[in-house]
Amino acid sequence: MNDKIRLADLSETALLADAAPDIVRRRFLQSGAGLALAIYFAPLSADGVRPGKATAVAASNASSFAPNAFVRIDTDGTVTVIAKHLEMGQGTFTGLATLVAEELDADWSQVRVIGAPADAQRYGNAAFGGLQGTGGSTAMASAYEQMRQAGATARAMLVAAAAQQWQVPADRITVSDGLVHHVAAQRSAHFGELVALAAQQPLPQNVKLKDPAQFKLIGKQHLVRKDTPAKTDGSAQFTQDVQLPGMLVAVIAHPPRFGGSVARFDAAAAKAIPGVVDVVAVPGQRGVFQGGVAVLANNTWSAIRGRQVLTVDWDESQAWKIGSDALLAQYRALAQQPGQQAHSSGDQQQAFASAAKTIEAQYEVPFLAHAAMEPLNCVVKLGDGACEMWNGEQFQTVDQKNIAALLGLKPEQVTINQVYAGGSFGRRANPKSDYLLEAVALAQAAQKAGHSAPVKMVWTREDDMRGGYYRPLNVHALKAAIDAQGDVSAWWQRIVGQSIMRGGPMEMMIKDGVDPTSVEGAADLPYAMPSLHVELHSPELDVPVQWLRSVGHTHTAFSTEVFIDEIAAATAKDPYELRRNLLAQQPRHLAVLELAAAKAGWGKPLARGAAGERRGRGIAVHKSFESYVANVAEVTVKADGSIKVDRVVCAVDCGIAVNPDMVRAQMEGGIGYGLSIALHGAITLKDGAVEQSNFHDYLPLRMHEMPAVEVYIVASAEKPTGAGEPGTPVIAPALVNALYAATGQRLRSLPIDVAQLREVRAA
Repeated sequence: MNDKIRLADLSETALLADAAPDIVRRRFLQSGAGLALAIYFAPLSADGVRPGKATAVAASNASSFAPNAFVRIDTDGTVTVIAKHLEMGQGTFTGLATLVAEELDADWSQVRVIGAPADAQRYGNAAFGGLQGTGGSTAMASAYEQMRQAGATARAMLVAAAAQQWQVPADRITVSDGLVHHVAAQRSAHFGELVALAAQQPLPQNVKLKDPAQFKLIGKQHLVRKDTPAKTDGSAQFTQDVQLPGMLVAVIAHPPRFGGSVARFDAAAAKAIPGVVDVVAVPGQRGVFQGGVAVLANNTWSAIRGRQVLTVDWDESQAWKIGSDALLAQYRALAQQPGQQAHSSGDQQQAFASAAKTIEAQYEVPFLAHAAMEPLNCVVKLGDGACEMWNGEQFQTVDQKNIAALLGLKPEQVTINQVYAGGSFGRRANPKSDYLLEAVALAQAAQKAGHSAPVKMVWTREDDMRGGYYRPLNVHALKAAIDAQGDVSAWWQRIVGQSIMRGGPMEMMIKDGVDPTSVEGAADLPYAMPSLHVELHSPELDVPVQWLRSVGHTHTAFSTEVFIDEIAAATAKDPYELRRNLLAQQPRHLAVLELAAAKAGWGKPLARGAAGERRGRGIAVHKSFESYVANVAEVTVKADGSIKVDRVVCAVDCGIAVNPDMVRAQMEGGIGYGLSIALHGAITLKDGAVEQSNFHDYLPLRMHEMPAVEVYIVASAEKPTGAGEPGTPVIAPALVNALYAATGQRLRSLPIDVAQLREVRAA
């Protein structure tokens, strides 16, 4: 990776941030930097309606960009797309560029993308109620029409410019691959030749978007990702690459238990390490970030070495000291007690009273770390009445507000520069802004100690693994009533797990004591049930929790899709056919279920394994983030009880697939991530301390464990929905159901305990 940030890119984002929010005029400027045409739109409102009308602004230097910029065209023909969403590996930059380039009829090789600054007025996400941020698999859904409008408007103005210059009718002009043509007049020009005149054209009030039948890029072609070249040649800028003049690097010694604090520390040995500049205490904020003792150094390695020899005495009088086993026992007891009602329909009492058979099961899932490839980090530069940050920024509006509150500033005094993030899985979208606030508190502590330089806070993998904000531990108790005809007459479910919304800015989403993210995928169960009842317990703990890739669906899909298989077995029905019958009124669920089953050869016998091996096939279907996914998993259980996932067939309906290759990649990645959870993932506590520290004891899926994956995308005319998260929840239940088919053993907790399969083999 390069050691220095590209000043050109920083000046562009600074220029966007400095623009006045109420510009309603066009202006065209020329300077040594060249001419440029830029198109801007007011952000979409929460209901998707765009207030006001578009405004065209031309700009050429770092002080004259206008608000809400999405497209800029330079005199050399380069098309710059300003991305309001973070690129963290999911392909957002490419998707947003595709939407613009499609309507603009741009040359894909001349399109580039830069990240937008933190500014909700210009770059708000309609799916977040106008807040700026990336998450919930909303990027393509929220930007689909907005970015297409930006491209179509730019195209119309270029065409109008060409018509004026050539004195020909605009409707006889065509555009393709960055060139504007008039065949009869034998005239053509590339975009850059027309920007000066295009910027003087009146804004078209109602540009017509392409009919999907006219698409050349959306859903049609393999496009080279816009982030691939920079990530390949090392020029991509991540937080770790940011180098500012005089910058110090810091690592923090955190308390070993949540709720602990610094009693005293001895910095002598740390200060003796070459490169260490100082050691300072960083006050924590209970329930938000831990704080601790920071070692400031000239480089990362010196800071880490200094921390290794630092002596800290911790005050654990208020620390969390309960272990996982004791906590799980408490949850199991709560699962036997009435909870808050999340959903109730039909007559549960009558259904269970008259049931010919009752089926019960309990499912358990552990705390999970996000474990993204890039551990958390942040660069902070404090100024007089200002704060500037560099971060793989996922939650701009919330982070600006929280940082401003800590510093006593206004949100607009906090500038956040967006750089690439090496993954997140939700961790960088923390409503409490924990690691960002810790970085700011660290910079404040350094400043008080006489160090006014910018500070880069670096978390090691161990810091990241033990830093909290996990997917919550959950216990699910389920019961089903089966009537005399063998049909399900009632479904009852009680969930025990921490609320990720409680205690932060998202608490307003909790209604009548129910966090909707705790029950999503269960309270809205798609299966046709005469009676459905779901309850929730949300115990309050000192273990910080947060959403993880696919949020509540990570555990509700597991419990509901394994339980429906248990019902199928208890009623002697084929698991696929039972689902088909119960989803008869859910056409999109049904479509992916049937497609996955057909492509997997459901109903046909699996090839036999080697001597002593048992093979099985399992199925699951689930909707999350408005996308529908079905998986069929094929597994082999070897003679020693070890598991090999041989093949996964995935069908997905995510509306129009803007970039089919990336949809496939996201499904493949989601399956791999879900298999990591199912086979290995668990954060455990011993006397309140996190036991895992790195990838040797918090195992990700290894390459040799990855199955062959086939992804089939349902053709759809619906608007795009999510692809980043919906691939994760479905694989764990499909796998567990396949293991039952192979062994006859029901597994009801994650990660999968291979010892149980060995016991079955021995029996």
